[in-house]
Amino acid sequence: MAIRTILHYPDKRLRIPAKPVERFDDELRALVEDMAETMYAAPGVGLAAPQIGVSLRLFVIDVAIADDAPSELRTFINPEFIEHVGTVCYEEGCLSFPGIHETVDRAERVRVRAQDVNGETFELEADGLLAIAIQHENDHLEGKLLVDHLSLLRRRLVHRAMMKRASADAEAVG
Repeated sequence: MAIRTILHYPDKRLRIPAKPVERFDDELRALVEDMAETMYAAPGVGLAAPQIGVSLRLFVIDVAIADDAPSELRTFINPEFIEHVGTVCYEEGCLSFPGIHETVDRAERVRVRAQDVNGETFELEADGLLAIAIQHENDHLEGKLLVDHLSLLRRRLVHRAMMKRASADAEAVG
């Protein structure tokens, strides 16, 4: 297992729609393990493969956020939404937007069909933080980002903040 580098906005790779997973093998299982380790180290509750530069329709989520709570790690491969119900506003963060938290409108409840690491299909109905996380991570698979849910003014402010961060990071490296 290895901790992977998380891409930060404005990296253009975050905008590329991901390709379906076709091979369910040891390489895929190793990728899922790396993603989980990367997510926990960040720390976050979800991570999509495009966030680590892998253009595959895959994300991991663990909404057990209390330190003493047992892991609820879930893997979603080639997910598709079956149903969206209601609307809820939720303050979200994103590992590709460090330090940024914005209120986003999402479906209150979702039903999703996906595959696990063995290629077995499952369906899940989710609400609360799990439903929010599923929608957020699935956006990454489509090349859609947190800023795309914001007003033009908020989008510009977040863009400026992230550009300033990218510039500071580049100066620190070089």
